[in-house]
Amino acid sequence: MLRYKRPPQLQEDDEEILEVKPSPFIRLFAGLVILAFVVLAYNLYQIQVVQGKAYTQAAEENRVRLLRTDAARGVVYDRNGQVLVRNEPQFNVSIVPADLPQTQQADILKKLSVLIDAPLNTTIEADTTAALGALASDVSRTFISPTRRPGLTELVDEGRRTDPFNAVLVKTNIPRLIAFELQEKGADYPGVRVEIEPVRTYPAGALVAHLLGYLGAISGQTLNEYEKRGYDQNDFVGVAGLEAAYEDQLRGRSGTDLAIVDVNGNILSSQVQESPIPGNNLVLALDAELQQQVQDALAKGMAKKNVKQGVAIVMNPNNGEILALVSLPTYDNNLFARGIRATDFNALNLDKDRPLINHAISGMYPPGSVYKLFSAAGGLQEGVIDQNTQLFDPGIIYLPNKFFPDDARLAQPFYNWYRPGFGFQNVYDAVANSNDIFFYKLAGGFTDFQTPLGQALLAEYARLFGYGELSGIDLPGEAPGLVPDPKWKQQTLNEQWTTGDTYNMAIGQGFVLATPLQVLDMTATIANGGTLYRPHLGHAIVNSTGTMTNTIEPQVIRKLPIDANNLAIVRQGMREAVTRGTAWKVNFPDLAVAAKTGTAEFFGPKVRGHLPTHAWFTAFAPYENPEVAVVVFVYDGGEGSEVAAPIAGDILRAYFKLPADEQVTKPAAPPPPETRNTGAAPQGAPPAPAAPVGNAYTGRVTQTQDSSAPLPGIAGTVVDVAGAGVSGITVILENGNGQVVASSVTGADGVFRFDNIQTQPGARWFVRLTGAANSQGVAIELAPNKLYTLQFTGSAP
Repeated sequence: MLRYKRPPQLQEDDEEILEVKPSPFIRLFAGLVILAFVVLAYNLYQIQVVQGKAYTQAAEENRVRLLRTDAARGVVYDRNGQVLVRNEPQFNVSIVPADLPQTQQADILKKLSVLIDAPLNTTIEADTTAALGALASDVSRTFISPTRRPGLTELVDEGRRTDPFNAVLVKTNIPRLIAFELQEKGADYPGVRVEIEPVRTYPAGALVAHLLGYLGAISGQTLNEYEKRGYDQNDFVGVAGLEAAYEDQLRGRSGTDLAIVDVNGNILSSQVQESPIPGNNLVLALDAELQQQVQDALAKGMAKKNVKQGVAIVMNPNNGEILALVSLPTYDNNLFARGIRATDFNALNLDKDRPLINHAISGMYPPGSVYKLFSAAGGLQEGVIDQNTQLFDPGIIYLPNKFFPDDARLAQPFYNWYRPGFGFQNVYDAVANSNDIFFYKLAGGFTDFQTPLGQALLAEYARLFGYGELSGIDLPGEAPGLVPDPKWKQQTLNEQWTTGDTYNMAIGQGFVLATPLQVLDMTATIANGGTLYRPHLGHAIVNSTGTMTNTIEPQVIRKLPIDANNLAIVRQGMREAVTRGTAWKVNFPDLAVAAKTGTAEFFGPKVRGHLPTHAWFTAFAPYENPEVAVVVFVYDGGEGSEVAAPIAGDILRAYFKLPADEQVTKPAAPPPPETRNTGAAPQGAPPAPAAPVGNAYTGRVTQTQDSSAPLPGIAGTVVDVAGAGVSGITVILENGNGQVVASSVTGADGVFRFDNIQTQPGARWFVRLTGAANSQGVAIELAPNKLYTLQFTGSAP
């Protein structure tokens, strides 16, 4: 018996075909697969057929690149072939952002930061003052602001945004061993490059830093301009000194290499496409040995006065070549060669003596008595004076008040540096003795000299000799100085020009400002007979093969419209300043020198109640056939004849190879030091009055007597506080217009006398002491047949 039922059986006519129907999900999936194949096929067609050429080019660009190769910068030599600037290799690290995988960037930069000692992230340093705002833009361009240091991450990100295939400089001057390690482990640092760059080295360092200058990064403000000239943003350019002045000659032209790189940007092979062209070399007129001797002489002279700023320049007066130029204090320009540290930069910037400034061309100072030389030439050329004209120097003159000309109390005193006065002086005497009152009268006139040169002509001759304008020396940063005039004073101070301004201008005081180089230009022009040359340091341009391509010829600025005989008179006055005048400390027995001293007051802290003074000295030699012109300037140095003259003497000894102990010939009656800020009368100069006892004298009329003489007379005495007569005091008699009519010197008993005074009825006269014996004028209304007795009594010292 069957325990189960049989399955139902189908009849043939009831049989149906059974079909498996896919679900909707399977159908959707199948459609997507088909669509994907279609898209892939389309994209494959686009890549291989439509865009095949573009992608092939892009792949080739990733594999083949044009790399820039820097050209060596030109070398600088002195006139004797000594190297002053050369190039040395330096290892730098750059990153090509396109070759640095973004997924690995953080890890790679972190390791690199430790290896090359560069910050990973941007840092802000607050341990410095705001130094950049205190400097000129060319100095601030030499390094990134010391308060902010961009990190590797910021530099790479910025480069990726701007030009990912351009290498970003991230570290300069890395140690050689670190450079080798990076090159050996290039696979671990994709996109990181080690590049060898020539950098400047200055073997002489501080000796010629102000002349050679240094290189600096291109500033953002000038980047576009430099890029048009073929520079790259990472290039360094000259920003100071000759490096800047001769940038176009020294820089050279970069080349290109065709390089094949791997996926990490490592160079597999390269081929030169265009060879770099080295920059031209520069040969200077400078004599490095003389430069050292000049610096030593200047430093020694400054040390005696314990001052920190000074200048000495030596020039060939026949062509304008600068043989030596020293500005102290100086600095070491090697500090800038590889990027100066913020601490070093701040130390230089904050130094009160301003070592970064070339005081020889950028410092403007009152020139003092060296300024008198051009006014002497102008006065002779205009016929205001001739070689025989004599002007009286009483030691002091009183410029009458223009509103109250008869009131002696309101008259303004103008002193000669030698208070007793030199008496009558011609132009030779005036230059030799540096006579202030002679040049007061020559420039601005006085009652006894009514045909002066005048302010307008004085300024015109100053500019003819190069004052008030740039000399055009091949160094950046030159200052023009200042030749003041009435228009300038009105616009600047809103004041009218006065005769006193002309007086001060005549002796290089007041508003006048000049650079040491301008003083030297004037001296050289007088020495060579009237040709003003453009001073220059460059002598020749030589290419990298040693071929001279250009000689820097002398450039004449102008031929001065001054007769040769008049310049010869000025030169003779300078020679007599050496043989018998204020410049006698360069009176060598075997070398004829012509010179001029200068002592210039300036506004600064007073010393014993008097303004401080700069020391000046300018000279040329030999006198008959000049080879060199020299200027020495010592800031706050005191008297030119005492401080600057011995320095110039040492320089002349070095140039002419005189013995170091070569003694000068002392005049029979040497003049006193040219002192401007003391009321005491120096001893030993002609005329040689006895020093008065007391600081000031008070005069009065003690008696008026009838006289048998038809013309009035004056007699009197000068006594000290104890009543004893004082000898050697100069007493002058002036009329009401301030004109000196007569002078007398007291005898052993202190007596002076004026007889037969030619006067008019009712005229007012003044009697006063001059020189070291200061007094206000005693007013007298002279009348015929009268004898007036005066007494001047000294006060307690």
